[in-house]
Amino acid sequence: MLALQSEREEHYDGHHPRGHLDRDSGSGAATYLYVPCMTDCDGMIPDLADAAKALHNLPQNKNGKLIVLSSALIYGAAPGRLGMVTEDYKAPRQPRYSISQSWQELERLALTHNSTNLAVTILRPVTVIPSQAWLSRLLQRNVVLALLGHDPTVQLLSLSDLAHAIHCVLCHNRPGIFNVSPDHSVPLTRAIQLTGSSRIPVPRTLLRLTKQVDSLEYLRYPWTVSNQKIKRDLGFSPAKTSLMALREVRGCKGNPDTPEPHFDEYGMDPGYINSYGKTLFKYLSDYYWRIEASGLENIPGHGSGILAGMHRGFMPWDGVMALHLVVSKTGRYPRFLTHSGLLKFPFLANFMTKLGGVVACQQSAERILSSGELIGIFPEGIRGAFTRYREAYKLQGFGRDTFVKLALQHRAPIVPFVTVGSAEIFPIFAKIESKCWTRYTEWPCIPITPTFPLLPIPLPSKWHTRFLPPMDVAREYSPEAAQDRAIVRAISREVRAKMQQAVDEMLARRRSIYHGSVFKSEEVA
Repeated sequence: MLALQSEREEHYDGHHPRGHLDRDSGSGAATYLYVPCMTDCDGMIPDLADAAKALHNLPQNKNGKLIVLSSALIYGAAPGRLGMVTEDYKAPRQPRYSISQSWQELERLALTHNSTNLAVTILRPVTVIPSQAWLSRLLQRNVVLALLGHDPTVQLLSLSDLAHAIHCVLCHNRPGIFNVSPDHSVPLTRAIQLTGSSRIPVPRTLLRLTKQVDSLEYLRYPWTVSNQKIKRDLGFSPAKTSLMALREVRGCKGNPDTPEPHFDEYGMDPGYINSYGKTLFKYLSDYYWRIEASGLENIPGHGSGILAGMHRGFMPWDGVMALHLVVSKTGRYPRFLTHSGLLKFPFLANFMTKLGGVVACQQSAERILSSGELIGIFPEGIRGAFTRYREAYKLQGFGRDTFVKLALQHRAPIVPFVTVGSAEIFPIFAKIESKCWTRYTEWPCIPITPTFPLLPIPLPSKWHTRFLPPMDVAREYSPEAAQDRAIVRAISREVRAKMQQAVDEMLARRRSIYHGSVFKSEEVA
């Protein structure tokens, strides 16, 4: 159990049968720490009945503090779940008795049963290691059963860092909700490899025979959190990374002269991208689709930028090829906002994540732009990807124009880009509406093409990609212009008009779907 002691040092053995409410009054005003017990063998669901009883019977102490140890499990795990979430993030809708809902109920109890006006601080730690949490126990084994086709990024918090977080709460009079996590995360597969364990990938259908579906979601999708609030408000400074915490528990000292590898917090792997760039992507770009590209010099050499493109063919190959072109010609690694439907499936989810795909939403884009990176956005949304072939090269509406607001707020140039030829890899001639299919895949329909769904092989059309001159909106508008709907709509219409004009010009020059050029020789990269 966790227990507050006079030395402000905490201990956890993971075997206490009930939730624990400790009191410390060394400073005059009483401080209570509630550590919930778990109702399941995986250590993921709190005992709400015990919590209600303990919290309801709190002694009267007007000037005291109540610290409740909750969990980052509260944010849930799902394909649409964001990475590195802050405390104000609302989890996607979950079943009534899910893990996420259970932790939400625990926190509600802590706030509503506080009839004594204690200052309540809720801590949401990620997986503490060592502890009785399922992921903690799983990673301490020599042989780890993992989900086939999934490699989520995980955060592992050392017990000493959790103790330090509680100490920070005791030293500051700042009630509220705080995530507790280390500064660096690690892909699950690499965590297993670097600590000497063996990984055995198992299909999810088999693991479901031994584990609840809700529990398996936390091995299927990332559920990382940001620790910026607790660092800023309480002075918390984690001493150990995720990998350090795991190595310490497993007794893996490592080579002190070798720096710890750094992993991307969203799961992007430049080595993975470069490896495919020399093999599969090079073959597809140079030989299969024979892509000719123009305007790559328009991509900013440094700093933030928004690549606003058109997406056709419903599979993400045009985004992948745009990534390959940018990396190979400029050395920069853009991240692309990705529809959550592509992150549901094994292997495809892993593939997209390692290429830099992040869940498509404004919060993801803001964090990436704030870091001075490039981000790829398809303003038409999923509708553009499922456009019928007869209208494939007529751009759809740009929805809420969030990309323009982001450009204005972050002073980032917009680089529009278009591709002619990608619509022919899976030309959509018909659509079948199916609620079951949409619920399962999050696709709006079943597209009917010459090869899909019977044989989902893309056709070898010739591609022509053009990156247009950047639109530096920061020169003409202030960041406050992002709140002006008229300005945002005007910029959006201008971007769309330039993209449509470029597409029309390229189509007018195209003589064949399978060969020929649409650019002048000096334009081709």
